[in-house]
Amino acid sequence: MRGDGAKTICCNLVSSDLFPTTWSFIVFILYMALFINQGILVTASKNSDNSFNYDVTTVVLLTECLKLLVSAAVFIKSYGAANAFSEVRKNLNVFQLYFVPAFLYSLYNNLQFVNLAEYDPTTYYLLLQFRVVVTGVVFQIVFKKTLSWKQWCSLLLLTAGCVVKEVRFGAIEAGGSSASGGFFSFINFHLLLIMVQVFCSCFAGVYNEFLLKDIGADVPIMLQNAFLYVHSITCNGAILLVRGQLVSAFSAASLRSIVDVKVICIVCNYAAIGIVTSLFLKSLNSILKSFASALELMFTAVLCWIIFGISIDVFTVVAIAIVSIATFVYSQNPVVNKGKLVIRRSDEVVPTEQTTGLVR
Repeated sequence: MRGDGAKTICCNLVSSDLFPTTWSFIVFILYMALFINQGILVTASKNSDNSFNYDVTTVVLLTECLKLLVSAAVFIKSYGAANAFSEVRKNLNVFQLYFVPAFLYSLYNNLQFVNLAEYDPTTYYLLLQFRVVVTGVVFQIVFKKTLSWKQWCSLLLLTAGCVVKEVRFGAIEAGGSSASGGFFSFINFHLLLIMVQVFCSCFAGVYNEFLLKDIGADVPIMLQNAFLYVHSITCNGAILLVRGQLVSAFSAASLRSIVDVKVICIVCNYAAIGIVTSLFLKSLNSILKSFASALELMFTAVLCWIIFGISIDVFTVVAIAIVSIATFVYSQNPVVNKGKLVIRRSDEVVPTEQTTGLVR
């Protein structure tokens, strides 16, 4: 009886729609853990002057190759070589559509190294939380859904937590200067790069979810991953070409620089993030993905304080508190976006009706 009472209270506090299955909850936790680990690994690989001893684009490109290898291997193992080839030919239209998120994800991944070199991990993740509100707007447009007032309230609270940290950052950079320049002192080129990351994250995430749940609802998820990574490799190769580093990135010196335990861990962790992100978007949604990213900052702040000695001031504590409240508000009325649920029976594909209208 006592256990049933506790369960009832929990259900009243948090909607059962937040994690519809045990698997979705596991994916949620794994997604957060991998991203927290990534921020710590990248920070640990920095030099004292915040530079890197390895070519970051080469690392990203090798990561995409690893993700493609893993996705293709799992897909072929599940379907067999003959059936796998047939699935590829049948879904070439979906393959073409994956260029858009691939390009944006490639830009996002490359910018992460640049921005983490400028900001500490906690500040970096807080600044990125502006993507939450933008994601809400893009989500409504792409899926033709309307978020409820409570959902928008939670998104705005989450953004407020980010602003608290950002204003504090600007005040420190001002170094006690006049108010006329202090508040805007944090506006610089690196903040612009953060905003570019925000756009890449928002549109790529929502569009990728749209492909997984709508246009490509009947396409195997690992095949869709492979489509994405083929385009990502092409985009990253193009980035190297534009930067004039296509040859030097694979020189003996560049390849030797990535033969390091920390760098190898970064590559493997990035690859795992890519696979888990697709599972997240398939079983949950891009709005909750933004909240997962926001929750990372709490754990990142504590771990970076323990590992790197990066201090946690009162502004960080206040920002974390606001984010926690926003997450609680959202958990009571989460977005439900199942998309076109597909049931495979032999060779038959039966898509069910897509959820539309007001998001609960």
